This record gives sequence, structure tokens and C-alpha cells, in this order.
Amino acid sequence: MNAILILIVLLLLSLFSVAGKQGLLTYFGLFLNCLLIFLLITLINWGFATIVVLPVMALLILSVAIYLSAGRARVLTITWQASVMVLVLIIALAYFAQNQGHLQGYTLENSDELEGLSLAVGIDFGDLAIVVMVISALGAIAEAAMAVTADLFEVVERTPAISAANLHEQGRIIGSQILGTAMNTLFFGMLGANIPLLVWFFRLHYSLAEFLNGKLLIFEIVTMLLGMIGILSSIKLAIYLVERAFRREGREILNEPDI
Repeated sequence: MNAILILIVLLLLSLFSVAGKQGLLTYFGLFLNCLLIFLLITLINWGFATIVVLPVMALLILSVAIYLSAGRARVLTITWQASVMVLVLIIALAYFAQNQGHLQGYTLENSDELEGLSLAVGIDFGDLAIVVMVISALGAIAEAAMAVTADLFEVVERTPAISAANLHEQGRIIGSQILGTAMNTLFFGMLGANIPLLVWFFRLHYSLAEFLNGKLLIFEIVTMLLGMIGILSSIKLAIYLVERAFRREGREILNEPDI
């Protein structure tokens, strides 16, 4: 039994001990999303157009991540709506960033890995860069939208006399709290994953210009920035959708059961 298998088993046991059956459902969702990502890679390898495959598979991944979570049916619906709208924005920005920054293929730092390998693989690495940027942002988008939506529903439930103006203020406070922690999660995740690359740059005495123009590092930074934009957009959209539902229906939005 290797280390990866031990960690997988520990994750399963931890999820079950914390969330019970819902933890098992979350674990199943992770497994299902792994299969969907593998299917995405397979379809691109078979030559399907990335501009068609990516939105469809990203939508399926978002749906699995959201609807296999516990919560009110209305919370999950609003979370899904906000996440899908942000997904469209992130895909558009990813295409723009790739076209303007030429973030594609392998860089000089990958030369050792490519030595002796054929480069005639028949795949547009620019499209693959877009896939990486979009898929990397999906989890952060869904998490932020779910967190703010669920919190606002809890505010409505615990405050019978709340007004639309007060709900808006609560949304602003909750959104700012979630925004800070979520963006720090992305930043430290990117920084931690690229510490070896940064050490390599310093040990090879890269100039400031070479450092700032290193495509490998810039690609990671752009991916992180897209994730941050996705978090901010999903929080704002989720708050707006909850407020709109509350103005139309009032406390009736609480009537749907948990799923």
C-alpha cells in the first residue's frame, strides 16, 4: 500500500467521521469529477473542438460539485445559477488571456522533460492552457457561491423581521469575509506549488525581465488571477440572486426542503 492509497483512505474515513453519509456522497462526487476530467482529456485527445467540449464538461463538473452537496434545494439552485454565469465569464477571460499572453506549449524550463520525446502530438497547446485555467477555477467559483448563498439563507431564517436593505448589508459583510479567505487560499496554493520554480529562478540568477516574462510562472499567475476574479464574481452574483429572490418571495424562499 503506497502513500497515495493511504491518503485516499484517510480522506474517506475523515469525510465519513465529519459528515456521515453526506461525506460519502462528497467523496463520490470527487470520484465522479475525476472521471469527468479524464473524459475531458480523452475527448480533446480524440480531436473534439475544445471550444465545444470545455463548456459542456465544465458545466457537468460544476453540477456534480454543487448538487452532491447537502443543503436547501433553493440554495443549490442559486449557487448553480451564479456559478454558471461566472463560468461563461471565466471561459471568455481565459481565451483573452491566452491569446494576448501566448500562454501555450512548454517553456525552456521544461526542456529536460521533453528530451527524446516527439513533439508532433497534433494537439493545440493553447487550447490546453485554456482548459487548465478554466478547470482550475471551478472549485473556487462553486465554493464561494455556495458559502455566501447558504449564509444568507441562514440569516433570513434566523431573522424573521429582516428587510431587503438589511439582507443586502449582511450580504456585503459575509461576502467580504469569504472573499478574503478564499483569495488567500488561491494565492498560497499557487505560491506553494511554485516554490521549487521560484528557487530555480533565483539560483540561476534570472534577471528581473526574465523573471517577469517567464511563461511558466506567468501562466500560473494568470490562472490564479482568473480564480480570484471568479470568486469575486460568484460572490457578487450569488448575493444579487438571493436578494432578488427575497424581494420577490420574502421568507417563502425557505419553504423548499433540504436535499
